[in-house]
Amino acid sequence: LFVCPAGSPYQPAIDVLESHPEKKFYNVSKLGGAKYDTLPYSIRVLFESCVRNCDGFLVKETDAMNILDWKTKQNDVEVPFCPARVVLQDFTGIPAMVDFAAMREAVRNAGGDPMKVNPACPTDLTVDHSLQIDFSKCAIQNAPNPGGGEQKPPARLSPLKPPLRKPPPCRGHSGCRGSCGAGEAGRSPGPFSAQIENTPILCPFHLQPVPEPETVLKNQEMEFGRNRERLQFFKWSSKVFENISIIPPETGMAHQVNLEYLSRVVFDVKDFLHPDSVVGTDSHTTMVNGLGILGWGVGGIETEAVMLGMPLSLTLPEVVGCELTGTVSTFATSIDIVLSITKHLRQADVAGKFVEFFGSGVSQLSVADRTTIANMCPEYGAILSFFPVDNVTLKHLKHAGFDKAKLDVMEAYLKAVKLFRNDESSSREPEYSQVVQVSLSSIIPYVSGPKRSQDRVAVNNMKSDFQTCLNEKSGVKGFQIAAEKQNDIVPVQYEGNEYKLSHGCVVIAAVISCTNNCNPSVMLAAGLLAKKAVEAGLVVKPYIRTSLSPGSGMVTHYLSSSGVLPYLSKLGFEVVGYGCSTCVGNTAPLPEAIRNAIKQGDIIACGVLSGTKNFEGRLCDCVRANYLASPPLVVAYAIAGTVRIDFDTEPLGIGFNGKSIYLRDIWPTRQELHTVEEECVISSMFKELKEKIEKGNKRWNLLEAPESTLFPWDLKSTYIRCPSFFDKLAKDAVPPRAVENAHALLFLGDSVTTDHISPAGSIARSSAAAKYLTSKGLTPREFNSYGARRGNDAVMTRGTFANIKLLNKFIGKPAPKTVHFPSGQTLDVFEAAELYQKEGIPTIILAGKQYGLGSSRDWAAKGPFLLGVKAVLAESYEKVHRSQLIGIGIAPLQFHPGENPSTLGLTGREQFSILFPPDLSPRMTLDIKTNTGKVFSVIALFENNMEITLYKNGGSLNFVARRFL
Repeated sequence: LFVCPAGSPYQPAIDVLESHPEKKFYNVSKLGGAKYDTLPYSIRVLFESCVRNCDGFLVKETDAMNILDWKTKQNDVEVPFCPARVVLQDFTGIPAMVDFAAMREAVRNAGGDPMKVNPACPTDLTVDHSLQIDFSKCAIQNAPNPGGGEQKPPARLSPLKPPLRKPPPCRGHSGCRGSCGAGEAGRSPGPFSAQIENTPILCPFHLQPVPEPETVLKNQEMEFGRNRERLQFFKWSSKVFENISIIPPETGMAHQVNLEYLSRVVFDVKDFLHPDSVVGTDSHTTMVNGLGILGWGVGGIETEAVMLGMPLSLTLPEVVGCELTGTVSTFATSIDIVLSITKHLRQADVAGKFVEFFGSGVSQLSVADRTTIANMCPEYGAILSFFPVDNVTLKHLKHAGFDKAKLDVMEAYLKAVKLFRNDESSSREPEYSQVVQVSLSSIIPYVSGPKRSQDRVAVNNMKSDFQTCLNEKSGVKGFQIAAEKQNDIVPVQYEGNEYKLSHGCVVIAAVISCTNNCNPSVMLAAGLLAKKAVEAGLVVKPYIRTSLSPGSGMVTHYLSSSGVLPYLSKLGFEVVGYGCSTCVGNTAPLPEAIRNAIKQGDIIACGVLSGTKNFEGRLCDCVRANYLASPPLVVAYAIAGTVRIDFDTEPLGIGFNGKSIYLRDIWPTRQELHTVEEECVISSMFKELKEKIEKGNKRWNLLEAPESTLFPWDLKSTYIRCPSFFDKLAKDAVPPRAVENAHALLFLGDSVTTDHISPAGSIARSSAAAKYLTSKGLTPREFNSYGARRGNDAVMTRGTFANIKLLNKFIGKPAPKTVHFPSGQTLDVFEAAELYQKEGIPTIILAGKQYGLGSSRDWAAKGPFLLGVKAVLAESYEKVHRSQLIGIGIAPLQFHPGENPSTLGLTGREQFSILFPPDLSPRMTLDIKTNTGKVFSVIALFENNMEITLYKNGGSLNFVARRFL
């Protein structure tokens, strides 16, 4: 960290903290004067970063002055931003570290010193995306009545009382082999510590205490087995690269670990203070803005440049002030608040802007509420959603384990630089580009779906809305089911019983706490609802693929200590592991009988999950309707078994004694939630997570890895391969060549997501990637997922545009296919691209609006580049993906407003020629000529000179690598 660059013009602005004179900082408040006081808090953080890192080369004095003049310069100038740290997760982190390893080799081959290639910015990589759900539910839940005779309702689950004596040890059985830990002292009981058989966590065979559910252990064992090569590579990286730390598997999700463990709020580097800030390769990096830490997700390509000491370049953004007023209603959860604010901000058009929250309603939201809201900002298009530090934040940090001395320094510093928000202060609010008002009192429960997170549905309208979806034409919401088939029922035999599937049946129900584990109230609500449901005699049908995937051990801790975990398990929501699972397509396949019944009856089956992504086909190829819901509603819909239910008038099911049980009968009150949260969500949970991270785990600690300066590439490896990005690395860059007579590789429509471009889920057996892996001697069971194989460019290139839901206008139906025009053949996209490259024919991609929507994913740019794509021509782009294209060396071109292939009379079958002039400038108009004689103009969507420099260097990786030569 460069606290004070040599020759900085701002050295006179260094001051000492009055209450702690040993602490120094840049007093940007005095430096900026009256202009500073009107800046939004988020812009003040950008200003401080620019002042602190001003070196006259990468960061100039004029950059700082432009930020100070934000009111008149927003959207007009580019400014540099030097984040304090970088956060990676393994799906995007492995290609970044593979690129670092390849860069070391390329620098060595070009005559440079490979030891110089290290992250210059503190970097944390969390291995959290390799978990797959191979096992779910414990055996006892799916077993028939083993004792025969009449089944009696389970004993009422009563509060746990301290045991009078130590229970007998487990004698061993298939599954735990005596290692379940039964008989060990139980955990301290909480106020709602009600347990089946009075046990905290249960051995599935003996209903005796176990330290971890067997499902977790099995999934973790599988995770280490199938990902051994990747994990060894990560461990090698942690040994040989400076300034990087690896958070091992079984710890938690990257964004959650970032929130609970890595966040500093204020950095203290050798008694020099500055604000914490972060960029990450995960779109959920924005979660930390709820703690007052400026941060957002960027592409892996830009992140690698930041890791190597390059500032992040961004257009000085507009800042939308979101004024929160009123009080949250009793039955609205954080998810309801998130989805409501998402709708308001989407309507306000905040794409590419900062959002900053203020108003009387802010102080009524806990830090957990704020981080949940901030986490979803990519879904409404904002760069980030910022909550300035206030008294609520400090109180949270105290519970999270920050010591008083550190908090005192933090508060004094933030107040000195006017980054502390005080409701009681008489000072006026900052000035904003625009203000959006949201009344918290008006928010009611919603879900989102069936295909997009922005399509909100009031829970009391769910039944009628799903009916509308059945009627509507196929599209972003409709399924176009004929009226006479909308009430079809398909009987299916499963585990000796007959069940009936119909449109709207729930087959996947996943409580995923990546969005919610920072907010205990919603997870506890799910647990308390499960408790009341079990006590009332309600069950979940066994064919429904239920799972509980906590983001960190903290979630399991408070679910266990509050006594609700066994009830969730009883309904099938057993902990499956720690990491991203269902949300990224890593769910286990549905039972074969259920899959066949769905396909046979063309049933619109549903998935309900508490994650953030619900694109069609993401969870499972036969589950076409997916809804995002709060954790308690996920449990409720699982019990109901269908989304075609009116909770107000129809019961969830029949309980004991034939009594109809309605949702209102088992929904936990806010008072219950508040009591449990106060008793169970305590600082010890954060302490436990820290200890877990610092100690690592046995499997990781025993894992062997090489220690050589250069990575010893294994040519037989199907996980780790040296990529070809640096094959032509030379000291001087070669100017970009004209694109001549290019064919369109694909002709795509609107809302093409990064999932369409570069899938993260399972590898289909008929795909090009599967053929490659089979040729290497692997069986389908060993394919793993695309996300797990991002360190192998051969797999990822073949996986590019391999999504089964890809709709290419050349084909006319969803399929990962295209037309190779010289031969007229319909081929897999990879096979067609390979032919074009062998023939020396360049390719481009034609697309509609919002190309590159969805999660930040560097292979969504790297893949097309390796397929030979030279340019993308679209109506509009998702901001992060546009910058990723530039960062890899693909030109993002945009049709003029009101123009598209249809209005220009393009069929996509033409050949296109594009000339890039030597004096290429931001947003320059370029002419494209076709072989039919048509000429039309487009916008070269480079936003600043730095992006043009990167493009001329063949992307940011080659630009940075040349600095070491």
